[in-house]
Amino acid sequence: QVQLVESGGGLVQAGGSLRLSCAASGRSLSSYVMGWRRQAPGKERDFVAAISRGGSATSYADSVKGRFTISRDNAKNTVYLQMNSLKPEDTAVYYCAAHEGSVRDISRVDYWGQGTQVTVSS
Repeated sequence: QVQLVESGGGLVQAGGSLRLSCAASGRSLSSYVMGWRRQAPGKERDFVAAISRGGSATSYADSVKGRFTISRDNAKNTVYLQMNSLKPEDTAVYYCAAHEGSVRDISRVDYWGQGTQVTVSS
């Protein structure tokens, strides 16, 4: 079992950048496909990005392609989400997610972090 803790959220103006981090403990991060999800008020929790165990394959939601970049450092047991050109519609709680399936299985989540708030002002 793995425990996930996110950090790096905050308030930023539209057009700005933030980098989220997700630190894992309890088991090596290299065992998992890692990803990020987000949930805006009154909406469902949606897929944002995912990265394969070794980091060679990634996938993104259409709404963030070209603006967000997911990466991982298995030696540090940490996964990142670099968010650039932020928009007010990116405002949400961002959750780190881990699973033991395939990076193509964007619907699967076995473990969640507690979430970190990202607020983008216009």
